[in-house]
Amino acid sequence: MMYDDDQMLMLSGIQHYMYCPRQWALIHIEQQWEENRLTAEGQSLHHNVDNPAYRQKNGDVITLRAVNSASRYLGLYGVTDAIELLPSDGPADAITHPRYPGFWKPFPIEYKRGHRKPDERDEVQLAAQVICLEEMYGINIPEAALFYHETRHREAVIIDKHLHQLTHELSVAMHRTFESGSTPKAKERKDCGNCSLMDICVPELSRKTSVAYYLKKALDEETS
Repeated sequence: MMYDDDQMLMLSGIQHYMYCPRQWALIHIEQQWEENRLTAEGQSLHHNVDNPAYRQKNGDVITLRAVNSASRYLGLYGVTDAIELLPSDGPADAITHPRYPGFWKPFPIEYKRGHRKPDERDEVQLAAQVICLEEMYGINIPEAALFYHETRHREAVIIDKHLHQLTHELSVAMHRTFESGSTPKAKERKDCGNCSLMDICVPELSRKTSVAYYLKKALDEETS
């Protein structure tokens, strides 16, 4: 399936969806958002990184910033933090650039505030960016990288069939959830305390037998 313009969703949301479909729906369906320290730090990092006018040349490597990208196959659009252009001998899986003669192999880089996650949510977001660029330029990009600000470390990521498939499956699930217009029920998890939407989501309700139990608890606390 190829998505139309009015069906496109934000690419950055795919990591939210993998982490917690309810969090994603609260943001992208209900349009709710709250800042906390972690989200503020992340925005500050990307403010420093995402300067589309910035072009860095280090030897033979050129770095492009804040590159717009989209995929009708995934139905996603967004911005790639940085793309390193590596010199290439020929046109195979390479692109041209109007300001720089010759052929260049794109190497996307996504910047993250913290450190490596226990799941593949960061890798999936990176893979979605790669798939966008592959579709836009008709090339294959076998490898990209994640840069973690907390550890100041770059980690290479092989964009293999597994990541391609997982990214596609998540994008399909995102579109189905969006089209349904329904926010998934809360499911409490150990790291809910780090979520800026915790007070809106109220994940502890998932532990209670009913909403009445929660309201009674709140009333008891007010009268105690």
